Amino acid sequence: MKIEIWSDVMCPFCYIGKRRIEEALGQFPHNDEIEIEWKSFQLNPDAKTDPSKSVNQYLAEQKGISEFQAKQLNDRVTQTAKEAGLQYDFDKAIVANSFDAHRLSHLAKKHGMQNEMEERLFKAYFTEGKNTADHDTLIQLAVEVGLDRDEVRTMLSGSDFADAVTKDIYEAQQVGARGVPFFIFNDSYAVSGAQPGKLFLQVLEQSYAQWKNTAVQQRKTEREK
Repeated sequence: MKIEIWSDVMCPFCYIGKRRIEEALGQFPHNDEIEIEWKSFQLNPDAKTDPSKSVNQYLAEQKGISEFQAKQLNDRVTQTAKEAGLQYDFDKAIVANSFDAHRLSHLAKKHGMQNEMEERLFKAYFTEGKNTADHDTLIQLAVEVGLDRDEVRTMLSGSDFADAVTKDIYEAQQVGARGVPFFIFNDSYAVSGAQPGKLFLQVLEQSYAQWKNTAVQQRKTEREK
C-alpha cells in the first residue's frame, strides 16, 4: 500500500510529520507492506537563496510580523520538534530555494533511496545549517546516502527532474493540498498537517483494511473470469 507525502525541505512541520508517521509505522504490524513516496511542494517558489538573511527575518517578511514575533513562532516550533525527537537550530538555518533539493529527491527515488535522501535534507536544513540550494552541498549529502557523485553533479547542472517537481506541485493543487505536510493513504484517505502518531496509526489501519479488501475482491474477480 502506498502513502504519498507532499512536503518541502524548508517546512519545519514536514520533518515533524515525518517522525510522527514513522512513529505510527513502528506500531503498525504490516509496515513491511507500506511504500512511502515523497512528493514535491514549494511553500514559496519565489524564495531567493540568501545565506545573509536569518530564518527569523525571512519569516517576519513573509508573514508581515516583527522579527521578535517570528523568533517566538520558531521557538515554539523548535519545542514541538524536540518533543518529536528532533533538534532544530533556526539560528543556523539558511534561507534557500528548495527546487533543486526536490530534483535531488526525485533522483534518489529512481534509485530507491528517496526516504533516506529526504531525511538527510531535513537534517541538513534544520539541524546543521547547511545551504540546501548549494550544488556542492547537495552533492555531498547525496553521496552520504549512497548516490553516485558524478550522476548527481550531472543532474544538478542540467534540468533533469524539473518536470517531475512541477508535476508534483500541480498534483498537490488537484488533490487539495494547500499546505504541507499532506498525506494521502491508498489514494483514498487524506491527512493534512503533522498530526499525532495515534491519528496516523488509525488512518493506516483503515486504509490498509480497504487496500487488502480491494486486493481480495480483485483476485476473486480474476478467478471467476
